[in-house]
Amino acid sequence: MKLGFERGLLLDTALLLLPAIGLLSLLLWLPRDALNPWLGIVFGVAAVSTLLLALRLRRRVIYPLYTLSNLLEALREGDFSLRGSRARRGDAVGDVIWEVNALAQTLREQRLRVEESSALLGKIIEAIDIALFSFDDAGRLQLINQAGLRLLDLGADAARALDAESLGLKECLQVESAAVLKRSFGGAAGSFDVRRFRFRSGGRPRDLLVITDLSRALREEERLAWQRLIRVLGHELNNSLAPIKSMAATLTRMIGREPLADDWREDAEAGLKVIGDRAEALNRFMIGYTALARLPPPIRRRVALRPLLQQVAALEHRVAVRLHEIPELSFEADPDQLEQALINLLKNAAEASLPQAGAVDIEAAVIDGELRIDLLDEGLGLARTDNLFVPFFTTKPGGSGIGLVLARQIIEGHGGQLSLANRKERSGCRARVVVPVLAGIGDSGLGIRD
Repeated sequence: MKLGFERGLLLDTALLLLPAIGLLSLLLWLPRDALNPWLGIVFGVAAVSTLLLALRLRRRVIYPLYTLSNLLEALREGDFSLRGSRARRGDAVGDVIWEVNALAQTLREQRLRVEESSALLGKIIEAIDIALFSFDDAGRLQLINQAGLRLLDLGADAARALDAESLGLKECLQVESAAVLKRSFGGAAGSFDVRRFRFRSGGRPRDLLVITDLSRALREEERLAWQRLIRVLGHELNNSLAPIKSMAATLTRMIGREPLADDWREDAEAGLKVIGDRAEALNRFMIGYTALARLPPPIRRRVALRPLLQQVAALEHRVAVRLHEIPELSFEADPDQLEQALINLLKNAAEASLPQAGAVDIEAAVIDGELRIDLLDEGLGLARTDNLFVPFFTTKPGGSGIGLVLARQIIEGHGGQLSLANRKERSGCRARVVVPVLAGIGDSGLGIRD
């Protein structure tokens, strides 16, 4: 059975004192005359015994310290696999070795997690289509990913030997935090979103440069927009031209008959009426598209809120329109555009309430420097909100699909927001218009006067 560190140390200390105690006892017990011949031998035996026991005591104290030193050196060198063999609880040195072993295991697990995270981060950096550059405090390149190499049209070895000025990125490093720059990289010109972040590595400042090519995303969005526009235009044109073409062919055959039928005049008038109706529908569609595409910027002037809402409410006669308490204020806005947006929203609310014999409530309030106008209908509510603001999308027979889009464009032109959501207290929909009305809020320059 191995003794603990404390007990072994106590035992070795007692053994170290034993020769001295034995020698002293012998000197006190034996007569001096009888001891004289053996005195030198006794002293020699006691001295040698004390020396051997002192070496034993030194080894008991020093060897555990050497073990701890080796374990700590291994930790300092990053070797977390070395373990002490005397790790056990209830013993001074055993407790220390046990804690060092536990620390080594913890550091090993943490290093494994860091290495796994670093490997994942490295794969993400290489996989993302955003150019990343890291520079030291002298502007020398420290890190670049594949997107950065493609952006600069360089090889990895050639890029690492260059600095920011040689790479043409000195201007980007002068960006404070974020900016959109129009310039060329690697022969490709366009708009680039440039962001610079400061961090420290090894106690020294570093710069992380993130460059995103906006031109490709803009071109993709433009292509998708053109596809949607062409699809909608083609759908509307086909809906109008197909019956026009069919009716024109029918009228041509009818007029070409000899002799003409007795009722040819009525048939011709009916056919021409179909052609006229479809032409008028196509004309309305094009007028709506033109209004959406050529909406001018708002011409602001002082507008009183209460008369504006009263005028809008007076235009709707199909359902009851209830004006609740309206604050007395005036603000800077384009009254014609704002009125048109509110008319479109009120029309939609009335058409939703009409089948349920409901009404429309109009509420207004100023909250945190913003004018909030709510139009609440008593219809069935919104089934889906995915395509509400898609141009030319409509679920109403004969609808143009531009009312909500035009209203949102007008509200956003005033620095505000338009949102639609189902009411919580009852069935129906809430259309909310929010525009800033205090100077210094947003960029609209709106003002308020009580």
